[in-house]
Amino acid sequence: FVLEVMGRHCGYLALVSALACGADWVFFPEMPPEDGWEDNMCQKLSENRADKKRLNIIIVAEGAIDCRNKAITPDYIKDLVVGRLGLDTRVTILGHVQRGGTPSAFDRILASRMGVEAVVALLEASADTPACVVSLVGNEAVRLPLMECVQITQEVQKAMDEKNFDEAVRLRGRSFEHNLSTYRLLASRKADSELPNSSFNVAVLNVGAPAAGMNAAVRSAVRVGITEGHKMFAVNDGFEGFHKGQIKEIKWGDVGGWTGQGGSLLGTKRTLPGKHLDKIAEQMRIHNINALLVIGGFEAYMGLLELSSARDKYSEFCVPMVMIPATVSNNIPGSDLSIGSDTALNAITDTCDRIKQSASGTKRRVFIIETMGGYCGYLATVGGLAAGADAVYIFEEPFDIRDLQTNVEHLTHKMKTSIQRGLVLRNENCNENFTTDFIYQLYSEEGRGVFDCRKNILGHMQQGGAPSPFDRNFGTKVAAKAIQWITRMLKESYKGGIVFANSEESVCLLGMRRRAMVFQPLAQLQGETDFVHRIPKDQWWLKLRPVMKILAKYKIDYDVSESGQLEHVTQVRPKESDFSACI
Repeated sequence: FVLEVMGRHCGYLALVSALACGADWVFFPEMPPEDGWEDNMCQKLSENRADKKRLNIIIVAEGAIDCRNKAITPDYIKDLVVGRLGLDTRVTILGHVQRGGTPSAFDRILASRMGVEAVVALLEASADTPACVVSLVGNEAVRLPLMECVQITQEVQKAMDEKNFDEAVRLRGRSFEHNLSTYRLLASRKADSELPNSSFNVAVLNVGAPAAGMNAAVRSAVRVGITEGHKMFAVNDGFEGFHKGQIKEIKWGDVGGWTGQGGSLLGTKRTLPGKHLDKIAEQMRIHNINALLVIGGFEAYMGLLELSSARDKYSEFCVPMVMIPATVSNNIPGSDLSIGSDTALNAITDTCDRIKQSASGTKRRVFIIETMGGYCGYLATVGGLAAGADAVYIFEEPFDIRDLQTNVEHLTHKMKTSIQRGLVLRNENCNENFTTDFIYQLYSEEGRGVFDCRKNILGHMQQGGAPSPFDRNFGTKVAAKAIQWITRMLKESYKGGIVFANSEESVCLLGMRRRAMVFQPLAQLQGETDFVHRIPKDQWWLKLRPVMKILAKYKIDYDVSESGQLEHVTQVRPKESDFSACI
């Protein structure tokens, strides 16, 4: 299949969609292929068919060119593939389908945050303040001078006109560069003779509940690990499968097509390793495991803490270990975002839209909806902001009967306006007494004669489904970065023919902190963790709750102390360091 996507001057859509779907080849304006690309592409397609891969995807930006400035069109590629290889080839031009549709949860939250930031920027502006662009870097709002942004954009085109394509990619920004380098790592399989031979064995396992995007992370880890010269091992069913010896080597082709698969193809269990440390150590010794990559939720976090605390007794655990947060609840300390939470938010937002639409012919109705998340109110709060909720009840923000009364009175007043539908979200563990049934019955009684109520418990539909593009790319890039960290740590800790790493820095969590991806020692994160309720003590998204209440027409104050500050474009890109890099 040859797909043409928008991007007459910028290849972002083509590149990121190629990363998200595991495309075999991508063409975009900033990085034209070198002479002879036709032969290289056809050779790669032939090799894929020889490996029994039946489906190939080629993505073309509408502004794609070769190094001689000649346009590359989908029809040209089709004729090339059919003429040289005789493969059945179809062309799809997506066109304006890409512009339409319902906004994703991420787009809604981004729009809400940027709208607030823009108003605050206007209120804080003086006569001398330059015009600015409000944007998001990582998970942090920033303000950039408009003229600097325009200048950078013009310099990109100038670099392309001068055929200085490396400079054009650099000017697109750090994220664009990372996307391109990650795609190159994953798309091109080197011959075995070209691979470095590290003689290290790296095991990958999923722990905890399934989260959409886990498979994309495993695929990325396996392929980057093989490219780095490691022998990669897959552990089935988490720590439970580990102690039972469910370990096998996993090859490049074994993870083909995993990017878009939901759930966990490796299998995952919530079992902690504490009761089976001796058997896990034995399996690590049998398979000569030199490093661990654990992808999962709070059980993965707890499991790695248990392994690291047992290092004094079992030398097999004195190896580099890194965890990637993957849970719909987004309740892992040390990371603003987790793989899987974006897909869950999309499911909640889509369901809330459908539920509200179901009352389009019915006046004065309030829906009470229960979300997942354990004691973490992330899904309820951010889902409520994306879906336009009137109230959201969470554990982190205690409430009492007076708050419930205020919300009922607010909705009663709202029903007298042109908007006669209400939406209330409740986190499943927000309060042991104010249950979903209690809140439903309270609203039904207090709203009698004004509005009627319906309740919905979304359940595990929030956990399933194909991963969103954000979760696919987030998982792909984070896993690639984790394997590169493992490679560096293995080289540093390899002495006398063995790998020995027992420092705090050798057991890390890779998470997004504000605008950077940071490797943080798990030992240092324990102080930030509420182990009883399985949540971080400090949660960034609580700052979004006032925005949600203001949009629901509550009269409250908004804290502007952490609003973005005007900074120059060149300062947005922090320098790469050992433990920090922008994604």
